[in-house]
Amino acid sequence: MKYFSTVKLLTLFLLCVFLLPAGKVFATTNVRVLIAEESSPISVKTSGAIFVKDLGSKKKYSVKKAGTFKISTTAKQVQAGSVKSTKGVQIYLKNKKDTFTVNGVEYKGNLLINPAAKTQIVEVLPLEEYLYGVLPYEMSYSWPIEALKAQAVAARTYTLKSIENTKNNPFDLYSDTRSQMYKGSAKVYDSVKKAVDETKNQVLKYNKNVFFTYYHANCGGHTDTPPWLTSAIKPLQGAKCGYCSHGAGATWKHTLSKETVNSFLKKNKIAGTIKSIKIASKTSSGRAKNLKITTTKTTKTIPCNTFRVGVGATKFKSCFITSINGLTFSGKGYGHGGGLCQEGAKGMAEAGKKYTDILKQYYPGAKLEKI
Repeated sequence: MKYFSTVKLLTLFLLCVFLLPAGKVFATTNVRVLIAEESSPISVKTSGAIFVKDLGSKKKYSVKKAGTFKISTTAKQVQAGSVKSTKGVQIYLKNKKDTFTVNGVEYKGNLLINPAAKTQIVEVLPLEEYLYGVLPYEMSYSWPIEALKAQAVAARTYTLKSIENTKNNPFDLYSDTRSQMYKGSAKVYDSVKKAVDETKNQVLKYNKNVFFTYYHANCGGHTDTPPWLTSAIKPLQGAKCGYCSHGAGATWKHTLSKETVNSFLKKNKIAGTIKSIKIASKTSSGRAKNLKITTTKTTKTIPCNTFRVGVGATKFKSCFITSINGLTFSGKGYGHGGGLCQEGAKGMAEAGKKYTDILKQYYPGAKLEKI
């Protein structure tokens, strides 16, 4: 067998890289997650030695011992410990077994700090490792493995869609529900690792493109188009469920106080105080699409989801309203109702269904492909 020289191997590798299709995203892609943002300096604790790289001068400084240092920024400068830079800094762990701790959460990726009016800490890490820190906070790690696999594919697809146009932004993703819940890459549950690893590189596509694979806790029996979309591709137009009636979010009841409703009216510039609330229109699945609000001075029709979020979506759990008695609302499901029904996925897995079956159920017409 003939052996290539190091130079030839490097040349071959570079040719392969540059001949790849433009715009293709791979599972080895790093993601940048905003893990902290504060007006004051932020403390970072390290469990071991680190490197601090000045992105302006390219100088790399070595810190040999574990410890705590502060990070602060202005629009023109970053200071990490004693290192100052006008271009930003990146901080690396010398030993992969060590961690950073920021606001009580442990991280294993690199930290990126750019000049900004507020102090922002961004973790940079591989996509698959990011998913290790997403799954147990979007779906219980104790749930059946097939449900976790379905969630892994949905979360991976959602992530890749989210970062399509973030190249020029200071970060790609938030670490909360503005993107997906993420609580660090350091603690990895065995079941979550298995779900992510066994679906590695797998995403959902429709018309050859990844899409926002929305998901929610409980659909109440039928999913729907997410309420913020005026039109939707086939996988997001809704599907019958039938597997989520066992879930904690299957039904709910909540009484709103007049103070809460009147506060909502004031914030939304609706004159008067509340008299009544009725369903004005429904979606095809039976969810309230719009509500008619009558006050002492006017009558307004507003999107149900706007009202739900405005008065507290953790108690007013969905717009799948089954009855209204004064300010007491009863309903089915928990969440916006679009895409994957998580408690339905659990029910399907418990019934012996595979993750591929679950994905077909909740994203009809989508294709499972490798990236």
